[in-house]
Amino acid sequence: MYGDDGAGREAAALTPASVLVPIVAHEELSVVFTQRTSHLKRHSGQISFPGGRAEPEDPTPEFTALREAEEEIGLAPDRVELLARLPEYCTRTGFCVTPVVGLLAPPLVLAPDRREVEEVFEVPLGFLLDPRNHERRTREHQGQMVGYYVIQYGERHIWGATAGMIVNLYRMLA
Repeated sequence: MYGDDGAGREAAALTPASVLVPIVAHEELSVVFTQRTSHLKRHSGQISFPGGRAEPEDPTPEFTALREAEEEIGLAPDRVELLARLPEYCTRTGFCVTPVVGLLAPPLVLAPDRREVEEVFEVPLGFLLDPRNHERRTREHQGQMVGYYVIQYGERHIWGATAGMIVNLYRMLA
């Protein structure tokens, strides 16, 4: 699965976007996430990777992911070693997202944009890649039952496209 159930069939109508999947090279690898502020129009309060829609002048998905990560969490692009581009992930909300995996050397010096980001936190990569933590759920969306993934880490509820991208990363590595 490279996207939300039923998404991506009309790829030309989807808005291109990119996210950075930032892996921190601690002794135990971890992944950086953001919790979006509750006042945003789209995806308010949700946990996500740093990223967003591509601008017309962005030359590559990697450029978009790095630009957005710098805007959202103050991560300097020169602190990221780009490792891979994962398959595009198309969402029911109209985006075709390119996840870009990058390696970060600690210590991290971040400055979150408080208009967009409530909190920045890390989750151990080993926890995220353990398939026992990948829960499949369904819900009604616009009159249809749709499936999505949830990864529960303590009080953190990672779900939807973000969890789906993590599951895709697991599948590529398995």
